[in-house]
Amino acid sequence: MRVLAAMSGGVDSAVAAARAVAAGHDVVGVHLALSADPATLRTGSRGCCSREDAGDARRVADLLGIPFYVWDFAERFRADVIDDFVESYARGETPNPCLRCNERIKFEALLERGMALGFDAVATGHYARLSHEELTDGTTRPVLRRAVDDAKDQSYVLGVLTPRQLSHSMFPLGDTPKSQIRAEAEAAGFSVASKPDSHDICFIPSGDTQAFLGKHIGVRPGAMVDADSGQELGQHEGVHGFTIGQRKGLGLPGPAPDGRPRYVTAIDADTGTVTVGGADHLLSASMTATSPYWLVDSDITETECRVQIRAHGEATPGYVRRLGDGPDARFEITLDTPVRGVAPGQAAVLYRPEAEGDRVLGSGTISAARPVTDTP
Repeated sequence: MRVLAAMSGGVDSAVAAARAVAAGHDVVGVHLALSADPATLRTGSRGCCSREDAGDARRVADLLGIPFYVWDFAERFRADVIDDFVESYARGETPNPCLRCNERIKFEALLERGMALGFDAVATGHYARLSHEELTDGTTRPVLRRAVDDAKDQSYVLGVLTPRQLSHSMFPLGDTPKSQIRAEAEAAGFSVASKPDSHDICFIPSGDTQAFLGKHIGVRPGAMVDADSGQELGQHEGVHGFTIGQRKGLGLPGPAPDGRPRYVTAIDADTGTVTVGGADHLLSASMTATSPYWLVDSDITETECRVQIRAHGEATPGYVRRLGDGPDARFEITLDTPVRGVAPGQAAVLYRPEAEGDRVLGSGTISAARPVTDTP
C-alpha cells in the first residue's frame, strides 16, 4: 500500500513510520505545520509543531530513506480547532481540542489530501488497535479497540472518526507498550528516542488556558450564584473562565457557610450565569449526546456498554439508547454509577468489553447532563 506517515517529530510517530516501512509499504513522511508563526524550539513537553519538531521528523525520515514533506495546514487548524475551541468555551462548554484535531485535521484534511494524491492510508503514532471484520454481505468494517498499553491508550480521542476514515487509517503501535517503543526508537538510532511526550494544549504552550481565552473572547461580565439558594455571590468576567467541577480561582472569599468547598456546577452562557455548589451537585447518572458516530450495526438501538467522558478517565458501565435520525440523531446514556463533573462539549465514547479487548461502539458530543440532585 501507499502510506502517508504523519510525523509530528515525536518518538511515537517515528516508530509508526518505521514499522510501516518494515511492513513493506511505500511510505512518504509528512509533517503538519499547524501554526502560522511556529516557535523555533519546544518548551520541554509543551507545545508542538515547532521548527525543532519538523527537523526531528525530517531526520527520522532521512534515516528511514523515505521522502519527506511539510504541509501547511495552519489556516485550517485555526478555523477547525482553535476557533472551535474558543467558540465552545464561549458557549460554556468544555471541548477537547486533541479530539477535534484528529477529527478535522489528521483524519479529514490530511486523509482527503493524501487520498487525492493516490495514498491508501494514513499512519499515525496513536495508541489504539485497529482491525477489520467481514460482514454477511461480503464487505468489511473497521473495528477500533483500546491499545494494549492502558496507560497510553488513545482510542477515546479516535472515537470520533467515521468508519470510512478508520478504513484508511493505520495505528502500528497499538499492540506495544510505550517502554518498548522508546527502546525500538533507540535501537534504530532515532534522536527522538528520549524526547518528552507532548502535554497540555499544543497551541497554548504557556499552559495558561484562561489567559488565552480571555485574549480571544474578552470581558463578558456575569453573575455567580449559589446552587441551593439562588443567591448571587459575586460577579465574574466571563463564563469562558470556568469549567464544570472547577474549585480554584472562583473569585469568592471562601467556602460555603457550612464550610463545604464550592465547585462550578453549571454554566449558562446565554445569561452569563455561573452556578456554584457542593460536590453533590457534580454527580450525574444520565446524559444526552448529539452528533453521534457509530461503528456498529444501525439496527442496534439499545445496548449495554461502558462510557468514557474524558481522555484519561475511567469507563463506567451503563446503558445507551439511540434516538432520532439525520440532523436530530442523538443518544441517551444511563450510568450504573454516577460520575463527577460531566460537562457539555465533552465527548462520550462508548465501549463494549470483548475477549480481544474493549471495542469502540461509537461516540457523541455531550449536550446535557442531569445531576443526581435533580432526579425526582
